[in-house]
Amino acid sequence: MAGNKMDNIVNLCKRRGIIFPSSEIYGGIGSTWDYGPIGVHLKNNVKAAWWKSVVQERDDVVGLDAAILMHPDTWKASGHIASFSDPMVDCKRCKRRFRADHLVESMKKEEDAVERTPEEMSNMERALESVMCPECGGELTSIRQFNLMFKTYMGPVEESAAIVYLRPETAQGIFVNFKNVQTSTRKKLPFGIAQIGKSFRNEITPGNFIFRTREFEQMEIEYFTRPEEAEEWHKKWLQDRYDWYISLGINPEKLRLRPHGEDELAHYACACSDIEYEFPIGWSELEGVANRTDYDLKQHMEVSGKDLSYFDETTGERLVPYVVEPSGGVDRALLAFLSDAYEEISGGRGEAGAESEVVLRLHPRLAPIKTALLPLAKKGGLPEIAKDLQNQLRKCFMTDYDERGSIGRRYRRQDEIGTPWCITVDFQSVEDQAVTIRDRDTMEQARVSLDKVKSFIKDKLEEC
Repeated sequence: MAGNKMDNIVNLCKRRGIIFPSSEIYGGIGSTWDYGPIGVHLKNNVKAAWWKSVVQERDDVVGLDAAILMHPDTWKASGHIASFSDPMVDCKRCKRRFRADHLVESMKKEEDAVERTPEEMSNMERALESVMCPECGGELTSIRQFNLMFKTYMGPVEESAAIVYLRPETAQGIFVNFKNVQTSTRKKLPFGIAQIGKSFRNEITPGNFIFRTREFEQMEIEYFTRPEEAEEWHKKWLQDRYDWYISLGINPEKLRLRPHGEDELAHYACACSDIEYEFPIGWSELEGVANRTDYDLKQHMEVSGKDLSYFDETTGERLVPYVVEPSGGVDRALLAFLSDAYEEISGGRGEAGAESEVVLRLHPRLAPIKTALLPLAKKGGLPEIAKDLQNQLRKCFMTDYDERGSIGRRYRRQDEIGTPWCITVDFQSVEDQAVTIRDRDTMEQARVSLDKVKSFIKDKLEEC
């Protein structure tokens, strides 16, 4: 199990059916991934936990599921057509492609001894004059701007009038529906609209497993508030989102808040802070919380000609709300939960006699499988008891059934996918109508009667 932690996580994900390379039988396709039988449950649980926290348990946030394909003017108004691009360079020798700003940043880190004026560092062309290809040492091309949106055509004929884009973010679907949602729900400021959905960005340099991909899923909230209250709500949402990760088991020592400098802010934001996590690749953004001001609604009002202002019936005032946006990726959050839960135990835990064992200490609410039914033998009525119990439990939780191999190896398989509770049906179960429930983390075992197992697991989940 020695080696790079990220590599070990990737290997575990493939071996245990969590995440597979997409189109692998054809050699794969650039940084896209498929969630397997275990991974799809983990991903759904992450989304469910987020939705429960930001919609179900709040009175001031409602949900939305907007279309991926939107009117092209949406992206004109948002600025994506004109400015949603990255600076790109190619190596003339090996033909590898790189983001110019990433190369400049790497150069700054590696050549701290070289003093550069702010003017030099702000001029990317000059900053790259001394940089060669990091792969082969070849000469780099001049910088070109590369638009990140995927372009496609709506209709049977590829003509310019039918050009549409795969959305690069879910936020704009919320903004164009602001009036629809506010009118239909009769919500008063402040209130938010939450959405989980796929987005697509033609990244120049995706990588690091599911950290940066071209197809990804976002969890976003656009929280509409009076302009004078936006700063306070920005602070509240930043703390709420930070606390959410900790509530689901993330080690606080691996989380930090990083405010953006003025030179980092997007054109639409007056403030933004990142919740960063120490991934195996280092500290990187997990979620951003931005004060987007009234930029988006005003832009859509100007381009569409429609009124997206808010009328305050109490004061008689009409205003364009400010927006606070907590925005995180499902895949990136899932990677953080995986990284934080992943543990290699040298010498194993004495059950399978292995030199090293992997335990995925996922929070029980996120665990793909909550309980595993393990009959000690394939005879004596034990499988029948286990199957009957599984049928009772699966109405409430995702369960697994495994009768292959030694009990130690079966425990180990469940530990590797993060199953919190393994339920062993032994020969004594026939006599006392009870089973042994083993806790993944404490290794403690409890003898529980068959008619109490469901309530036992429910109580454990509620305690988490």
